[in-house]
Amino acid sequence: MKMKNEQNAGKTKKSLAGLALAVLIGSGGAAGMTGQNPPPGGNTEKQMTTGPSKFYCNIKTLTPAEREHHKQLGGKLMAARKEIVETTKGYEFQYSPAEVSLAELADWVGAESKCCPFFDFHIDVEREGKLLCLRLTGGEGIKEFIRAEFQVQTK
Repeated sequence: MKMKNEQNAGKTKKSLAGLALAVLIGSGGAAGMTGQNPPPGGNTEKQMTTGPSKFYCNIKTLTPAEREHHKQLGGKLMAARKEIVETTKGYEFQYSPAEVSLAELADWVGAESKCCPFFDFHIDVEREGKLLCLRLTGGEGIKEFIRAEFQVQTK
């Protein structure tokens, strides 16, 4: 009986490992971004740029359902940007409240802050509620990272 339980436990571990690998490969990252490769050394975190970087996304912080929701919401936010403003420490993405709600911005920030804690997030409501702004800042190198991951065109 003990041997059968050990065999089942081994099968379960293999199944879970396969599932985790499939999620990692197929997820496209928690934020729904492109150009993401795992860091060297088999770490369980996901590096979010194509070269050596200190910016990592911890894929374990969101469930598969949360990742899918976050990916869809991230796509909506990328498509709905009205203006992108470069700031001293990062970038600000501006939205019309008719297209993106304050709740959607807060939802995205809540999930993104779990998997990508290296970002500093700032949400502003401006122009008497007619403009929503999401500002991303962080440590050294964050602007280059934001340009690459959030498809920010340089002038």
